[in-house]
Order: sequence, then structure tokens, then C-alpha cells
Amino acid sequence: MTDKKNKSAIQKRLIPSYIFLVIVCFISVFPIYWMVTAATNNSVDIARGKIWFGNQALVNLQNLIKAASSQGSGTSLGRFMGNSFLYAFMQTVLCIFICSLAGYGFELYHDKAKDKLFGILLLAMMVPGVATMIPLFTMASKFKLLNTVAGFILPTISTPFMIMMFRQNSRNFPVDIMEAARIDGLSELAIFFKMYMPVMRSTYAAAAVITFMNSWNAYMWPRAVMTKNSAQTMQILLTNLSNGYVLDYGLIMMAVLFCSIPTMAIFFILQKQFAEGITGAVK
Repeated sequence: MTDKKNKSAIQKRLIPSYIFLVIVCFISVFPIYWMVTAATNNSVDIARGKIWFGNQALVNLQNLIKAASSQGSGTSLGRFMGNSFLYAFMQTVLCIFICSLAGYGFELYHDKAKDKLFGILLLAMMVPGVATMIPLFTMASKFKLLNTVAGFILPTISTPFMIMMFRQNSRNFPVDIMEAARIDGLSELAIFFKMYMPVMRSTYAAAAVITFMNSWNAYMWPRAVMTKNSAQTMQILLTNLSNGYVLDYGLIMMAVLFCSIPTMAIFFILQKQFAEGITGAVK
């Protein structure tokens, strides 16, 4: 009886915490809910603040397809989505590979010169991206990389944050495995591919989520380097749809929904590995 009373007293004390968490959860989820419902309503209903589902989803989708096709020659909704997927996928794969290789080298092969170089690398995190926009654009134009996949991904193919993230998480990598592998005759690259990468898969998952989201949501650099309509991304299309004297909010919210679904899907699929990678877990 005493245990039941203690459990009941504890549950009663936790009721305010549960109520608070429910309220916070509702506040966090409501913008996503409103985005989905707004995509099914017309501009008038959205302006009036309607927060339940409507019957204009198909109309808004058709208008979005027409608006995307009217952006210029060679443009369509599929083309904008395909460009975004291509750029984000290529950047994610190359970035996590290069940054993991750099973080692996910085942490597991200590050297005073490397430590100083890493310190200089961290200083680059303090430089705002806008400050490097003009030099990067000049270089891309000089090397004829405008409107190309290389022009999009090269400036962010390696970032100080990702290198630091892999280096910090590499501290949990068991060095004894490397020594045993060397005794067995494995080369340094074989150790990296066959042992380091599988063990650090949670860190790779977290890095993939962050890199994909950053690449998918990028606007400033794609806007500068992708001058042709056929090479532009969904973020640029969304901005183009928002420019005008009369705005179709249903159309815009449908475009926002299309822009949000891929990043949400990636996060929900890899959320467990993301949490483990952020906390530095190693398996």
C-alpha cells in the first residue's frame, strides 16, 4: 500500500510537467499543421485564419505546376525538385566523406603542425558566409562553373563545423582496433573504410542530416551561381512565387510543403542516429 501511495503521489507531482510538455509540443507542431492545412485552402480562407483542412489542395497543386512551368524555358516543378535533390545529394555525400577523412586524420594522427592548422581552420567558422560570396562568385565565373553542380557544391564541400564534429567524435573511436588492424596488415585507407566508417555510422547519419538540410535550404549561393532558370532550386522558385503584387497564399503554402517534405522525411528516418551522432555516441 505504501508503494502505491508513493507512486500515486509522484504521478500527481508530475501532472504539471506533463501539461507543460503537452503545451510545448502543441506550440512546436502547430506551424507544421498550419502549413499542411493552408496548402489545402485558398488565399481568402488563409487570410481569414482558417486552420482546418479545405478542398483546394488539387487546385493549388495544379497552380504550382503551372507557375513552375512559367518561370522560363526548361523549367517545371519536377525540374526544380530534381535540381534540389541532385545538389543536396551530391553535396551531402562528398561533404561527409571529405570532412570525415579530415576529422579522422586530425584526431588519430596527432601532430603539432596539424593542431595549429586545425586552430586556423576553426577561425574560418567566425567568417560570415556573405563576406565570401563575392570572391567565390568571381572564382566560379572565372573557372566557368556557373549553372553547374560543381559550382553549387564546391564552396561547401568541406566545412570547419563538420570537420570539428568528426574530429570530436573520433576521440571515442577505439584506437586499439587500429593497432590490431595494422598488425593484421590492413592499410591506412582500408582501416578508414572497413573499420572507422562502420563504427562511426551514427556520426555519419547526423552529419548527413545537417548537410542535406543546409544544402536543401540554401538560398544565397544558389541564387548567385545559378543564373539559368533551368538550373535553379525549389528555394529560388519559392522566392519567385512570393514576388508580386497579388499573392496566391494557397499556391505559396503548397510550394512550402513541397520544400519541407524532403528534409522532414530525412530527419524522421535518421532521427535516432542523429541524436546518437550529436552526443558523440560510437557503436
